[in-house]
Amino acid sequence: MQSEALHMIEEHLDIPTQDGAMNSFVVYPDEGGPFPVVLFYMDAPGKREELHDMARRIATTGYFVVLPNLYYRKTREFTFERTDAGIAAMFEMTKHLSLERVMQDTQSLLSFVDGHESARSESLGAVGYCMSGPFVFKAAARFPDRFHCAASIYGANLVTERGDSPHLDANRITAELYFACAEIDHYAPRETIEKLAQHLNHVGANHRIEWYPQAEHGFAFPDRGDIYHKPSAERHWSRLHALFDRCLKLAQ
Repeated sequence: MQSEALHMIEEHLDIPTQDGAMNSFVVYPDEGGPFPVVLFYMDAPGKREELHDMARRIATTGYFVVLPNLYYRKTREFTFERTDAGIAAMFEMTKHLSLERVMQDTQSLLSFVDGHESARSESLGAVGYCMSGPFVFKAAARFPDRFHCAASIYGANLVTERGDSPHLDANRITAELYFACAEIDHYAPRETIEKLAQHLNHVGANHRIEWYPQAEHGFAFPDRGDIYHKPSAERHWSRLHALFDRCLKLAQ
């Protein structure tokens, strides 16, 4: 299915993977391509219209944006309800998403953009929120020849005690990394981010860690009620656009 709105092309399509069809939202300008690619990894509440709008905001500045449903192995559409039962269902859904599975999906995404005529896939970056912060961090290490930049917005589990913790491969990363960290965030407390900073400095990764004062985990999402913090959200947009332009447009 394909539609045009505001001089943009939007596609809702299935990207083939080794585990089935990964339904995805793709958006890019209707002329002037091919465009640099941004892979948009969803947060735990899942692929939804709120994220479609955020993908559109990136695409309107000249990017080919792909937002996959990472829950496709379980469901084509996850409906999140902000209740105790809904939150429990969300966390249960996340359990099947190992980093290795997401890296397999990332390989499928790379194959897809390599074959799309409107995607300039040799110029590629990524952004992830909360659950997907470690996904983009890990992807930049797994595919260092593909990713030019990666942004983690209040990413959780960036440094863990597990053997697959994404920070363990940071020495392989050649991309520019950006980490937006909320001052109030029990999913990514300050001590964890300090460990991350120490490790990235140790391995010499090109990175920036920025704290967002008075902001809570989830501050960038307009539908998050009182947690949404517009000044911080707009700052994160400014940082993202600068990162993508610097690494994916100006560097080419």
